[in-house]
Amino acid sequence: MRALNIHGVDDVRLDPKARVVAAPGDAVVRIRACGICGSDLSYIKWGGIGRPEGGVTPIGHEAAGEIVVLGEGVEGLEVGQRVIINPMNTPSFIGSGGPEGAFADEVRVAAARAGDSLLPIPDGLPYDIAALAEPLAVALHGINRLAAKAGEKIVVFGCGPIGLGMVLWLADRGVTDIVAVDLAEERLARARSFGASATICAAHENVAERLMEIHGAHDYFGTPRSNSDGYIDAAGGGTIIADVVRIAKYHARLVVTASYGRAVDLDIGGMLVSELTITTAMGYPTEMPEVVAALPRLAGKLAALISHSFAFDDILEGLRVASTPQSAKVMVTFAGDPK
Repeated sequence: MRALNIHGVDDVRLDPKARVVAAPGDAVVRIRACGICGSDLSYIKWGGIGRPEGGVTPIGHEAAGEIVVLGEGVEGLEVGQRVIINPMNTPSFIGSGGPEGAFADEVRVAAARAGDSLLPIPDGLPYDIAALAEPLAVALHGINRLAAKAGEKIVVFGCGPIGLGMVLWLADRGVTDIVAVDLAEERLARARSFGASATICAAHENVAERLMEIHGAHDYFGTPRSNSDGYIDAAGGGTIIADVVRIAKYHARLVVTASYGRAVDLDIGGMLVSELTITTAMGYPTEMPEVVAALPRLAGKLAALISHSFAFDDILEGLRVASTPQSAKVMVTFAGDPK
């Protein structure tokens, strides 16, 4: 058996792993599919998260599989049951600094709870689509924090897997005026297929000017303002927040879901005029069950979110591809019965 571990800065290895043992209350899940997340790539660049001196950080948290062992006292779950892991509801936050990561043949889910840390996969849904539940829940939480509704004009910065999920949820909610912004034409094409009504390539277009052309503009206190109602920063670009502050109309909203590794200047004075609301969104405190319930309805669209699939043996190549702008969701699949 094997597990993917971070040993240091840009040092990630597929290591041998002892067979997982279930303590009372635990479940052991044989992983069948696990997506590569942008946070996985960040953890590798940082040299791990919560990594003890001389130790490793196991990673992988977007996972689906089947229960192979149940510890004493676990209720509502069965051996052989197909499940999606909700890593935020596990004691060790699987894949984000604890002793367990889901890029492994098997993973222990401590204190397993049916419908909470482990959710049943809807009948007939393939494992790779089921494994999209975690990033889709992140995306839905961002939309919920924005309180986006039909009839509004919304802008999504960043068309990686989270941004694409946000475009999908906006369209599913009845928002028809969605502008997606990215540097890569490949990602913008995917955004259009998921429901973006217009796209802007920031590599060669003036984003503010194009946005005001698409959503319309008005003059407010002597400066041009976009008619956009809401903005989502799923990119973490250096000038995005400053640009939104500069062009936001009265009572516009901005939700930041991107991870910033550095401080960002914020023009509070510029916000006074528009009374722009800025908030953040992280994870998915309550959204996972809603996402899982929606997966069968959206499965046809969601298949296009997976741009590449790699066998577990080739996960290091998968990590390389996931760092390129041509990729969307890179999925790692597991086959056979590990020994």
